[in-house]
Amino acid sequence: MSYQDLEAGQVGTYEMPSIDLKSTYSHSFGYLPDKTQYINHWKGVDGRANLKGLFSKGMKALTTSTGGSGTAGNAMVPVFLDPRIVDITRKETPLVELIPRVSNMGLTADFNRLTAKGGAFTAAEDAVMAETNDTYVRVSKAIKFVYAVGRVTGPSQAAYPSFILQGLLSTGSGLGENPFSPASAPNARQLEVQVKAQSLREKEEDLIINGDSSSDATEYDGIVVQQSTTNQNDLSSAALTWDDIETTARTAFDNGGRPKIAVASSSVLQDIRTIMIDTFRYSPADMRAGAELPFGVSATLVLQTMVGNIPVIPSRFLSNTSGSKQIYFLDTDWIEMRVLLDITFEELAKTNDSQKFMLKIYECLVLRAPTFNSFIDNIA
Repeated sequence: MSYQDLEAGQVGTYEMPSIDLKSTYSHSFGYLPDKTQYINHWKGVDGRANLKGLFSKGMKALTTSTGGSGTAGNAMVPVFLDPRIVDITRKETPLVELIPRVSNMGLTADFNRLTAKGGAFTAAEDAVMAETNDTYVRVSKAIKFVYAVGRVTGPSQAAYPSFILQGLLSTGSGLGENPFSPASAPNARQLEVQVKAQSLREKEEDLIINGDSSSDATEYDGIVVQQSTTNQNDLSSAALTWDDIETTARTAFDNGGRPKIAVASSSVLQDIRTIMIDTFRYSPADMRAGAELPFGVSATLVLQTMVGNIPVIPSRFLSNTSGSKQIYFLDTDWIEMRVLLDITFEELAKTNDSQKFMLKIYECLVLRAPTFNSFIDNIA
């Protein structure tokens, strides 16, 4: 058997020593005899290319830590970032869609309520005809300004890859057959605009329910404040019953209203489902009969009351705390979003290596006739 004499550069025939091919020595040097010089750069000898094992690769074995530390401790292994961003803060905004939006000129929404009629009367023949007086009350609601401001630096605009914002946008209410849908964000600017637009929408929904100008003068009053104690059924931390539902819906009817929709905290909706199953032996499928609403919004439950079918929508902006839970029965024919300026995108001044912008809405909520609505308050 022949091999290369690495020092002399000659090929000869030798009697090969017995070498255990499974040994550590043979893993690197194969059949090369012990004590053979295989590297001598002074003489131009570099025999590593002819050797077996690791030296034939020219370096030691690669590991995940080769090259030092890097992101996640692996300098040579690239990080494969999932392009899908999950919005774990998402909230449905059904009332933004369901409440009619009405254009408004000026900085206030003004209207009159006829609060009392002088009324007709009976009289004797040729009686004195005295006029009767009607009472009108002016109501004025100030337009308020809602903003969302974003900024994107130049390096982030250059470096950000394309992302998909999963579960960001809601179709209709995001309930039932209307799930949240993804939004594409091909660059950092689009990502920032999409997130800020959704945050503005969620702020609107929160203000529609919980806005309180007495606590924060920049807010407009929402349903809770404008309804105040009008047609209130206060349970004082008692459990909800079907009779409470029927009585409260009837109260709105008796005062001139016809509720079209109910808005409740999610735990109240759960309470009602339990009542309907226990009382009427409804199945979950039965509860949704006639549940279709405008704008593609689906209700998960419909109440069959003396004023007709009332779909119930759960809100993430109402309390689930026992003793503070609520359900509102609303006559939407008399509820408006008065809008001076609908959602608008506007660039802000450029002072640094960044792009700054704002989204804005000028609006307020108007309950033209709170007596047409009713609600159950402080449910256990």
